[in-house]
Amino acid sequence: MSNFKEKVMQVVRLVPFGNVVSYGQVAAYVGVPRGARHVGWILRGIENNVDLPWWRVVNNTGRISIDGNLHSDKHLQRKLLEAEGIEVLENFKLDIKKYRFIPQTIVLKKLQLKREYIQMLQDKYFQVE
Repeated sequence: MSNFKEKVMQVVRLVPFGNVVSYGQVAAYVGVPRGARHVGWILRGIENNVDLPWWRVVNNTGRISIDGNLHSDKHLQRKLLEAEGIEVLENFKLDIKKYRFIPQTIVLKKLQLKREYIQMLQDKYFQVE
């Protein structure tokens, strides 16, 4: 398994019940800010027997965008998100501002990101305490 794939899986496992992240967030948190599509490909290849809450990853506008594979599709993703209390509209959109997971600085440090990079993430994507 590649280091990138391991890190993607690590980040996705950090997303708490009832929250979501975007593909771009995951890519940024693993240190590859332009790797959103690669994150999607990794998640698409995950089988159901892997302990990974893949359904908590949506696109940056809050839309369920997976086409599906042998193990999952957008209807299953919607069902799993709704089971966590996340309201998903008929068009497969959700309020990403309401449900987006914003990790604390200590979580980002555990991902072994450089201090300057963490600061850039904070400045660009979110406000941290």
